[in-house]
Amino acid sequence: MEKKKILIVEDEASLHESLGEFLSAEGFEVLNAYDGEEGLAIVREKKLDLVLLDIILPKKDGYEVLAEIRKDEEMKNVPVILLTNLESAEDVQKAFEKGATTYLVKSDYKMEEVAEKIKETLKK
Repeated sequence: MEKKKILIVEDEASLHESLGEFLSAEGFEVLNAYDGEEGLAIVREKKLDLVLLDIILPKKDGYEVLAEIRKDEEMKNVPVILLTNLESAEDVQKAFEKGATTYLVKSDYKMEEVAEKIKETLKK
């Protein structure tokens, strides 16, 4: 069976690395981007199954990346899980208005739970 391709767009190197290793061990093919522009370029170039996206990013923030993904005919149906430190109701609402599939606050989830959310999302 072909591995599901996940793009992690995260500028925090340690989280990026540990999440990437964990998801690879879970059987996913993991691609990496460290800023919003790089993330969008990869989304446009590769056929992805899911994007794990931070909001606070250099160059383009996660909201901009999400809005551009949803505007693009070829990418608009790719599930996007926001994984961020922003916890306010306004941030959550804005994310869903822009088309987020799921919103996770980093401090509330362990790696295993993030992997579980990804698996649940990909089954839909």
